[in-house]
Amino acid sequence: MRKTSRVPARSTVKPEDTWDLRPLFKDDAAWERAHAKLERDIAGLSRFKGKLGGSPNRLRDCYAFEVEFNKVAEKLRDYAFLKSSEDVSNSHYQGMLARYVRTATHAEEAASYIAPEIQAIPKPKMDRFLRSPVLKDFRFRLEKLLRHRPHTLSAPEERILAMQGEIAGTPNRIFGQLNDADLKFGHVRNERGQRVELTQGTLMSLYHSRRRDVREEAFEKFYDGYEAHANTIAATLNGAVLQDVYYARVRNHRSCLEAALFDDKVPVSVYDRLIDAVHSHLDTIHRYLELRRRALRLKKLHIYDCYVPIVKRRHFHTPYPKAVEMICEALAPLGSEYCRTLEAGLRDRWVDRYENRGKRSGAFSAGGYSGPPYILTNYREDILESVFTLAHEAGHSMHTYYSARHQPFQYYDYSIFVAEVASTFNEQLLVQYLIERAPDKPTRTYLINREIDEIRGTLIRQTMFAEFEKVIHAVAEANEPLTLERLREEYRKLLLLYFGPRFTLDDQLSLEGLRIPHFYHSFYVYKYATGLAAAIALVHQVTTGGTREREHYLGMLKAGGSKYPLGILRDAGVDMETPEPVNTAMARFKGLVEELEQLI
Repeated sequence: MRKTSRVPARSTVKPEDTWDLRPLFKDDAAWERAHAKLERDIAGLSRFKGKLGGSPNRLRDCYAFEVEFNKVAEKLRDYAFLKSSEDVSNSHYQGMLARYVRTATHAEEAASYIAPEIQAIPKPKMDRFLRSPVLKDFRFRLEKLLRHRPHTLSAPEERILAMQGEIAGTPNRIFGQLNDADLKFGHVRNERGQRVELTQGTLMSLYHSRRRDVREEAFEKFYDGYEAHANTIAATLNGAVLQDVYYARVRNHRSCLEAALFDDKVPVSVYDRLIDAVHSHLDTIHRYLELRRRALRLKKLHIYDCYVPIVKRRHFHTPYPKAVEMICEALAPLGSEYCRTLEAGLRDRWVDRYENRGKRSGAFSAGGYSGPPYILTNYREDILESVFTLAHEAGHSMHTYYSARHQPFQYYDYSIFVAEVASTFNEQLLVQYLIERAPDKPTRTYLINREIDEIRGTLIRQTMFAEFEKVIHAVAEANEPLTLERLREEYRKLLLLYFGPRFTLDDQLSLEGLRIPHFYHSFYVYKYATGLAAAIALVHQVTTGGTREREHYLGMLKAGGSKYPLGILRDAGVDMETPEPVNTAMARFKGLVEELEQLI
């Protein structure tokens, strides 16, 4: 009888393979005590009401109280979120997280007067406040807040919006429970004849199989699961988009896109320029897909043929400790302090390493100001991609590490726009390290192909997702219904555009637009694309430069949220308001495709 590969229960996972959350709270009881105290402290948020315009000192005291309150709230949030991520079917920790969200909503309601009351202070008086030395630690925060004046409502209206906080996360929570806990995809026999449970985590491993029937079966069964719930998921996504439209309109933004970009002070032109730049290189994308079809000797290329290596190569088997060693060696250009800190964290339980039943799919970094910058992965030793994922999340965690140690709490939390540079920067150093040390032509060919697919997946694919978000929000803003049929139709149009005329488009693939978790955090995915473009430029500067270039990059990590993200990146050496970074990345994509053509 052939052995069945099963995903283990959380209770059977070795402690050393999990994160250690004790730096946040010793145990659940300690969390409960801190949570109860935070609930009592909510009343303190209201004691400054009606007094913020009295003096700079009063305004500073309010902000100082809020900072200390939020430090504790962040620890409570992180502990509950991380525990709930260990097994999303664990009702105890789901309940704990829900209680925190309810408490945070009450706190937001109690503090909802702060922004409109500050914005109601007459400009001449506020200008005097801003010149006061007692507010120097909060000056940039105040300047950002005052920029929101046209989009801030009256105190009673802001209170009503704050009361909706718990409800606002409903579409995301419904999708998360369905996607991570309730959806079942059955089993697939891998190329060794083993019955493997098909999950979000094992899908990519099966897509890497050299046997096409394995890849095809995984695709069919995976999307059968989504087809069975397509109407429910479409309604959930529609609810999330309508929510975005509501908040954009109620805050007087011209569109959901402008509303999403406003806080980072990113012009819409940056978003549109990204899409236009990728469109201008579609011929190279189609050229690569045709090269992939020929290399695999296929009559037709399907989506499940787009992940398997196109050349035979040595089997990659990278145990977690070896991955840590490899990553730290690759990141040597960032200096010994960076590498020593990262290595210690990755070995000393920053990371929840392997998949278990019910564990949140994918990977993320969830660090905070007062605790370690934790990482969740579903690490697999048989997929080199897991090493890159670990390097990616390590980039986020080291960003948090440096920011928390160089910025006060109110400025340590950085924009995702900058965060995606830190993560993909690490991946770029890793792939360069591996290509330089490739022992033979097949391995080098594989790694170059892998880098092409990384650019295709991070820059091109995420741009397609970004364009889909823009399209479906525009549909909703035009008061047209976002039905399942409309969502599939709009996504299919983009698939045809990005994959080209020779790609075989399976009808099930139009459901892909319904299964992307990031669509519940509107206009997030474009930052993956711009992040990679910026990272490619910065890696070149750091690896060809010297101490100055390295310090400029580390300065970006240390800056946190102390400036707007475009300014932070300019200080690091790249200007995202120009087309050069995206065009440079796409030119590199073209050069890699040309090199791959020569190698195979």
